[in-house]
Amino acid sequence: MTVIAASLLPVNTTLGVLLAVLLMVAVVVAARFHLGPGSGAGRSREIAVAGLRAAVQLAAVSFLITWVMRSLAGLIAFLLVMFVAAVRTAGRRITADSSWWRTSAPIAVGVAPVVAALLLTGLVPVKGIALIPITGILLGGALTATVLAGRRALDELALRHGEVEAAMALGFLDRDARLEIARPAASDALLPGLDQTRTVGLVTLPGAFVGMLLGGATPVMAGAVQLFVLIALMAVQSVAVTVTIELVARGRLHRPANS
Repeated sequence: MTVIAASLLPVNTTLGVLLAVLLMVAVVVAARFHLGPGSGAGRSREIAVAGLRAAVQLAAVSFLITWVMRSLAGLIAFLLVMFVAAVRTAGRRITADSSWWRTSAPIAVGVAPVVAALLLTGLVPVKGIALIPITGILLGGALTATVLAGRRALDELALRHGEVEAAMALGFLDRDARLEIARPAASDALLPGLDQTRTVGLVTLPGAFVGMLLGGATPVMAGAVQLFVLIALMAVQSVAVTVTIELVARGRLHRPANS
């Protein structure tokens, strides 16, 4: 596996230089074409910080991963850190006030049952080498779906506030009125996962499939693992979007009045 992986993407100075150039391209394009709110400078800064953070975090994980995989306490701690990071990221993207922590609900409700089912059925052992990547993939999917659903729902409610008030004037409860407006827009958060699943093998070969092949698995085994990941992600994201919409409709996830 080491030989195959090295031939695919060797870790050397050339790789480091190319990564730096690609990150700079992303930063310059975002700044030059104002890809963000206002002047776009904020978004280019976010890209630069995200790239540098990714490098530091992956370096740290590379050093810690051996210990994490051998220690049950380390494994649990690492999974909790992943969950907290996902909640914090989703919360900050959706709202700037104290309600951000409530994004823990859609992420946990979406991911926990799938991970529990894998452990209870014995399909995945309580070992870091299997549990960390699978949980990470599911948390990433829940994070993306929660952010997209929350932002779309709140944007739609702000844009169509008059329609919400009109529905309430007709006798709708506050929650029902907000739900009718927010749900159609927020459900678009499922589209990236749906498109990825529908085009797998035709447009892209996702990471789980390629990783299994590099690890020496047969194409059939790699395909089965990737199929599970895609279907599990659709289940996780559907639950996450549903819970997020409900939180927004009930006013549990909101933005400051002046935002």
